[in-house]
Amino acid sequence: MSGTPDALPDPLHTLPLRLNLDDGDSPSDVVDALFLGRFTNGAQPYAHGARLERVKPSSSLLPADARILRAAKDGDRGAVLAEGEGWTLLASRFNWGAHVTVTATEPELARRVLKEATDGAVEEPEPSPDNVTMGFWHLSPRRGPDRTTRQIGAATWEDVRPNYTAPAAERMDRLMALTPDDITGRLLLLHGPPGTGKTSALRTLARSWRDWCQVDCVLDPEQLFGDVGYLMDIAIGEDDGTEEGRWRLLLLEDCDELIRGEAKHAAGQALSRLLNLTDGLLGQGRNVLVAVTTNEDLERLHPAVVRPGRCLARIEVGPLSHAEAVTWLGREEGVGRDGATLAELFALRRGTPAPGMPEQRTPSQGLYL
Repeated sequence: MSGTPDALPDPLHTLPLRLNLDDGDSPSDVVDALFLGRFTNGAQPYAHGARLERVKPSSSLLPADARILRAAKDGDRGAVLAEGEGWTLLASRFNWGAHVTVTATEPELARRVLKEATDGAVEEPEPSPDNVTMGFWHLSPRRGPDRTTRQIGAATWEDVRPNYTAPAAERMDRLMALTPDDITGRLLLLHGPPGTGKTSALRTLARSWRDWCQVDCVLDPEQLFGDVGYLMDIAIGEDDGTEEGRWRLLLLEDCDELIRGEAKHAAGQALSRLLNLTDGLLGQGRNVLVAVTTNEDLERLHPAVVRPGRCLARIEVGPLSHAEAVTWLGREEGVGRDGATLAELFALRRGTPAPGMPEQRTPSQGLYL
């Protein structure tokens, strides 16, 4: 099956199918289709690929001996089709990074060419003790389950502990110090009004656990539990960007409809799949934890979600009491009789209190933290 590049037919003549194009297709779409030719007809039956982020503009994503067959540029997307002896490569660039895939006559050849094409192609971020790498999942209409990573600023627990009322802070003390040996449940539930700091606590948790746990935020949780393929890719498939043996924490924010008492009727099988991921067959053998935030009162949550043994931690994140809020702000002026949320305190510090403060507060007021 091997041979010199000159001995191989152009990919256009190797597609064992008819390629229909219309004015909705771009040159990059054509390049993508041509790449499949030698893999489809079996001339190069092995494929190996990689997804890259923060690709250097100067990187060609090609081995030194590559011969370019096609190249296309469509706005923020570009594609290059190249070949060498016994292999074909597709390098697709997007605004967030690139996909590089190699087909070859032998699996080791595909891996070697891919490594040569991608070595040194990524700009490594400057290390910072205040940052943590967080993944972000979403279901792409074109590429299916898609994960990107970002460096997220996160304070230490010691720095942000005063932002939480005493009962919540005491429970978070134990959570922040957790190790893999301490895990007894797979579900972490943070509930309370908007603006009380639930999201901020999760960022700090990502920093506290970064030595043993990769934290990924699911941007479309309703899609995650509504699409079995998406769920399987995240929960059962190969860990994307994590080292073998590391735990993974999936963050699902604002999942009120999913876990409230009537969720079974309103969300169909979504609740069942969440529970199956946390302590059912779906989660067996996988080091996956799930963190859910909700604005619902505990009494309105589905009993299956809060049953004993399922939750690793169940923490109510409420407003600071009057005394705690005064201590946090450094003055009593502006603080209501019932205290204040973290968002309201930051607004008071900036001198821009939310409407209705301090005497009245509704769940919709203040900043979401």
